Amino acid sequence: MKSNYRLFLMTAALAASYSIGAIADDGKTHAGAQNATKTQAADAVDMTDGEVRKVDKDNQKITLRHGEIKNLDMPGMTMVFKVKDPAMLDKVQAGDKVKFRAEKSGGALVVTEIQPAK
Repeated sequence: MKSNYRLFLMTAALAASYSIGAIADDGKTHAGAQNATKTQAADAVDMTDGEVRKVDKDNQKITLRHGEIKNLDMPGMTMVFKVKDPAMLDKVQAGDKVKFRAEKSGGALVVTEIQPAK
């Protein structure tokens, strides 16, 4: 008898939590969606404008003339970066305007993401 009562309570609690979730899902923007939008906006801000000056596939490096890289506290300049994924170099060529993200990794500055500028 006690196990049936416990089963009933667990079922009721599960049904109640499902109902609360359904009531909350009223088509309005939720905190999770707002946070995702803020994260996407922050990601776009973290991207740095640059121009590809040279692509060195053999050494997995790219030379970029870039603006300020805020996350590295670096002013604009032209410099050579390693790339996290050598396949990135197949998508760009000298003269391309790009947006990129770089970080310090193992004592080197590494481009972790690169995309055409819009």
